[in-house]
Amino acid sequence: MARRNLGENQITMRKTWLLFSQTVTVLLAAYFVVATLKPQWLDRRPTLSSIAVLEAPGGDAQRSTTAVGSFSSAAKIASAAVVSINTSKAAAKNPHADDPWFKFFYGDQGRSEPQGGLGSGVIISASGYILTNNHVVEGADEIEVILNDTRKAKAKVIGTDPDTDLAILKIELDKLPVIVLGNSDALQVGDPVLAIGNPFGVGQTVTGGIVSALGRNQLGINTFENFIQTDAAINPGNSGGALVDVNGALMGINTAIYSRSGGSMGIGFAIPVSTAKQVLEGIVKDGQVTRGWIGVEPQALSAELLETFNVKASVLDKGGVIITGVLQNGPAAQAGIQPGDIITAVNGKAVANVTELLGAVASLKPGIAAPLTVLRKDSTSEIAVTPGTRQRPKVPR
Repeated sequence: MARRNLGENQITMRKTWLLFSQTVTVLLAAYFVVATLKPQWLDRRPTLSSIAVLEAPGGDAQRSTTAVGSFSSAAKIASAAVVSINTSKAAAKNPHADDPWFKFFYGDQGRSEPQGGLGSGVIISASGYILTNNHVVEGADEIEVILNDTRKAKAKVIGTDPDTDLAILKIELDKLPVIVLGNSDALQVGDPVLAIGNPFGVGQTVTGGIVSALGRNQLGINTFENFIQTDAAINPGNSGGALVDVNGALMGINTAIYSRSGGSMGIGFAIPVSTAKQVLEGIVKDGQVTRGWIGVEPQALSAELLETFNVKASVLDKGGVIITGVLQNGPAAQAGIQPGDIITAVNGKAVANVTELLGAVASLKPGIAAPLTVLRKDSTSEIAVTPGTRQRPKVPR
């Protein structure tokens, strides 16, 4: 009886295995047929040609997904906080306009036409603060801000910083969209960015590109330069607008372009948001930007200067800035800095030229000692210098 039960079990297992193998064979055959004749049935990933279309209320069609590689989310997030700025300046009156003889010969030509300007700005606070370029609003008698939602408001200048070409405006409106301030120090060459502004007054425009270079200086645009260079199209009217990353966070304020025609040639410059934060904090809290000063006369390294101060020419390869003059009783003199010293770093940040040295010193807080790495003769040491306050140059009237 046991042998009979064992034989029946073996027959049942064989039938089950035969059924399983036949089923798998049929499914594999069906798979190969479908893969050969209808491969699209097996690929369920969305493509540009197969993006689902939904019916929105009212019968309007809308896409349910965003195309791969699109920056529409970043543009939507940031664009709401980017504004257009219209400025006007009253006509200047000729000092001889009331002279009867002047009127006899020139008529009513004693008054020039009113001047207008276009630019862009970025809302950085729900209380109405707007960041833009100083050259956009400089000398303006009236400033009108136009939001992306078509609302308009008169703006007043809270403060300006010509040294970085930045200005802070304020408008009185509620429910303002605010841009997110990003970390420009984390940017790398090759990162994708978007430039948002109002070029030529045509309306808000978004252009795309990458970060072409970082730390651009010695361009002769501003006193303190640390530009982000991008190939995103920037044109007249974009000044003061936003340079944002793929998340819509503010990375810089579009400021200038290199151009032979007046239009974009793929070389644009933006002020990093790290610089803008310092200016914003100084103007809003103190009414002005406070910068460090140590009282030295720096110059670029050259073989002639090294020979003059009896320094070995081999230091040219190491980089730095040579000090040719030290103000008597100034912060540097009191700390022991001497003519002929070569400063290679300020507060741990390497400096390779005069512009970088000025920028690094300016970022120091007056009254708080900071280390300067100094090369003197053949030895390197750190000297603690307590910076004073840099005085703003007086503008001649």
